[in-house]
Amino acid sequence: MNKITTAVIGCGTIANNAHIPGYIANPDAEIKYFCDILKDRAEAAVAKYECGRAIEDYREILDDPEVDAVSICTPNADHASIAIDFLRAGKHVLCEKPAARTYSEALEMQKVQHETGKTLNIGVVNRYSESVNRIRTMIRNGDLGELYHVYASFRSHRSIPGLGGAFTTKAIAGGGALIDWGVHFLDIVMYCTGDPKPLTVSGQAYCKLGKDMENYAFLKMWAGPPKYDGTYDVDDFVTALVRTEGPTISLNGAWAQNIGAEEMFIDFLGNKGGIRLNYGADFTYYTSADGALTETTPKFNSGNMYQKEIDSFMECVQTGEKQPSHIDTVILSSQIIQAIYDSSDMGKEISIL
Repeated sequence: MNKITTAVIGCGTIANNAHIPGYIANPDAEIKYFCDILKDRAEAAVAKYECGRAIEDYREILDDPEVDAVSICTPNADHASIAIDFLRAGKHVLCEKPAARTYSEALEMQKVQHETGKTLNIGVVNRYSESVNRIRTMIRNGDLGELYHVYASFRSHRSIPGLGGAFTTKAIAGGGALIDWGVHFLDIVMYCTGDPKPLTVSGQAYCKLGKDMENYAFLKMWAGPPKYDGTYDVDDFVTALVRTEGPTISLNGAWAQNIGAEEMFIDFLGNKGGIRLNYGADFTYYTSADGALTETTPKFNSGNMYQKEIDSFMECVQTGEKQPSHIDTVILSSQIIQAIYDSSDMGKEISIL
């Protein structure tokens, strides 16, 4: 069987840490192009991985019949337009999270995917986490009984990325802590609970600690250094309550807060048992048996969820089969995030029809 010819659009951190190594390790894939508007980054990828060709404009390869699939690893503002262009050019697409800056952009991506029939997966990589999938199975098997509420906390002391840059500019990123970190937490919740239909959303997003950029104190800054002549107009703290056809969901998230502790977990609360998932790590199951309270922390080989994501995408290209990260399921997280931002802007609860 011929190899699946791929291209990587955007050669920054997530491309080098996940997508490119994933394709290199997959026996069915080969990379033909590395594309970045900063051509030196594309050229660095060619040199590092000893394959492919460096280009600056993805439009150069839209009509290349040898290209079967692409990974989009660009800033959020470009996700929708690049994905749509490649879908219409007959290519399969794996687009990094979030699907887009706004729900309307994500809906347009979904529409074009339906029109073209090509794969459009979104990089909600936790759907390939061993811990997450074990929790999903336990919930489906009734180990928690009636799952009535899920709480997500993604809070850090001072972790605003690249102050004044793309991450903190709403026109580029679409939002802050919620769309950057919250998309992963919400997607885990939706996936584990069977993607229940959201009904109402009440939320509040705050732009507080990073607003006075020159007086923002921090120890380190990923995606830095600060650009004090740049823009900071996104949320650094968010809170929300979501009612669904399944459990209620509540969350508190912070890139930055004046509490010197980090919380990265999700609690699944049922009437027979509960689970705390430590984000990116293991989980503990709490229940009772024979009048005694018990807790269990399973140990297992987690594997590499980023590799599983790439392998899944390659399988989709070969078979046309829908995988867990297909746009049709991930669209719910985009809808909820948009509703939280809308609720915050309008100061009222949002009903989702």
